[in-house]
Amino acid sequence: MEWLNFHHLRYFWTVAREGSVSRAAKQLRLSQPTVSEQLHALEDALGEKLLQRAGRGVALTDMGKTVYRFADEIFSLGRDLQDTVRGRPTGRPVRLVVGIADVVPKLVAFRILEPVLRMDPEVRLVCYEDRPERLLDQLASHDLDIVLADAPIGPSHPSRAYNHLLGESRVAIFGTEALARRARRSFPASLAEMPFLLPTPGTALRRSLDSWLDERGIVPNVVGEFQDSALVVAFGELGAGLFAAPEAIMDATLKARGLRKVGPIDGVRERYYAISIERRLKHPAVVVIAGAAREQLSSSSSPRPS
Repeated sequence: MEWLNFHHLRYFWTVAREGSVSRAAKQLRLSQPTVSEQLHALEDALGEKLLQRAGRGVALTDMGKTVYRFADEIFSLGRDLQDTVRGRPTGRPVRLVVGIADVVPKLVAFRILEPVLRMDPEVRLVCYEDRPERLLDQLASHDLDIVLADAPIGPSHPSRAYNHLLGESRVAIFGTEALARRARRSFPASLAEMPFLLPTPGTALRRSLDSWLDERGIVPNVVGEFQDSALVVAFGELGAGLFAAPEAIMDATLKARGLRKVGPIDGVRERYYAISIERRLKHPAVVVIAGAAREQLSSSSSPRPS
């Protein structure tokens, strides 16, 4: 049986944390050649490349990121062991590692995850954003506890995972007060005359918007398309154009940022899912997230006056 050399693992962990062999060597009080030699020994033992050059420093490869997360957990457990032996309480928080699909609006992700920050005992929240397919691969390898997405995992996906619907929200059009006032006069026909900001093709919201506009014969005056929903809001705040957003979670937040609702898009809804490898959600923080999201979305899904 081959044993992992934890000295080599600590050198790697320090280099990854510092982002540079020279800074890590200084902290470890070793020479740079010694640290580099130990890193190569660890890579040879694992049979994987863990680090790659990035400017004057180093960056983690995909496998390096996985090894770093394990190393971080290992050394955290080691510190807890020492504290326990010395009779000190660890106070170690529960970890929740969440993958957020890059198409999920950041404000929506924050509102869904925010209840975790108020949990007792404390939960350490770790978030990664990436394409859904990459996150599902990480979920399958147990690197993530859940994935937040705007669409369920399809039956053709090779990973065995389960969809948990958190809730759904009506979609509405928002803009600055001046643009919203003008757009309300002949909404939704006004979308053909006023500047409009769209999500990039391929997202669930874009497909729904395109279908809704086509059914009404509206050709919008598109001035920009954005992959990042936070960038859409930023441009919207500057008055660059109107944009669509989920009403239930975003309405109060956008109002606080000086944006106003023009009107709802009838029949178009955004759904949010927690995807897990468990048929039933068990992680205490995930249970809290699911309960809070369902309550918030269900209480906000009925029509409200603008």
